[in-house]
Amino acid sequence: MEKGNIMKTKQLFKELMMLSFATLIISAAVFFFLVPSHAAVSSVSGLAIVIRQFVHLPISVITMILNISLLIIGFFTVGKEFGYKTVYTSILLPLFIGMFEMLFPHFTSFTHDALLDVVCYIFVVSIGLAILFNMNASSGGIDIIAKIMNVYFHVELGKAVSIAGLLISFSSLLAYDSKTVILSLLGSYLNGIVLDHFIFDQNMKKRVCIVSPKIEEIRDFILNELHSGASIYKCIGAYHGDVHDEIVCITDKAEFRKLMNFVHEIDEDAFITVYKVANMQYRSKVLEEKVF
Repeated sequence: MEKGNIMKTKQLFKELMMLSFATLIISAAVFFFLVPSHAAVSSVSGLAIVIRQFVHLPISVITMILNISLLIIGFFTVGKEFGYKTVYTSILLPLFIGMFEMLFPHFTSFTHDALLDVVCYIFVVSIGLAILFNMNASSGGIDIIAKIMNVYFHVELGKAVSIAGLLISFSSLLAYDSKTVILSLLGSYLNGIVLDHFIFDQNMKKRVCIVSPKIEEIRDFILNELHSGASIYKCIGAYHGDVHDEIVCITDKAEFRKLMNFVHEIDEDAFITVYKVANMQYRSKVLEEKVF
């Protein structure tokens, strides 16, 4: 086997292991926390919990039927946009839930409190979903519904996911009391907030702008201590019309703390502004330098 094929095989194996691990976390959150709460929190598994009240099948079987049905519908309605990752996780999720059903046939609840179960579910499932998101994957189900809504009703994907989640939450009206419906709605809302934190806030960077007479020392620290890049601009102060140098760099949380400590040591009066950066695209320094 060629070296390139061996590398691809290893990469695929590593990717499948990470997908499996993330899916295992999600299925554990569903079995140990969502199912005991009876809350239909914006997921196909939540819908399966409602359906189980009318069809006496295990949650894993209902989830498998729903996921496969949605994959088939998605294939015929929006084409081949759902890659092997979505297919893999969509099928693996109910298999893992089925495994837990066999291992713990008489499981009731860790907390014996529906509200605590929902809170625990949200935090645990967000870890698994964040891993999938960072791998450009999903657990299927509600994402497929959202994509269909996007294609045929021109609803933005983010809004489509929210609408699909709310509809699933309201479906609990068919089987449970108003308390469970409210818990499902609150859980869906909190789930979105926590998921945003796990996915976006952890990757959030800071754009730091510093005006100081110690620009050369700060530049040297950024380049040689943080091993990062920066840009230097000329700016004019409105009060006196003086020309100053402003250095701008993008840092993560750890680099930001180091940079602030250094700047405060050498220039307590430095003028600093900080902005949040949600995304950043750049040419890697390991590549040949691009000449403009």
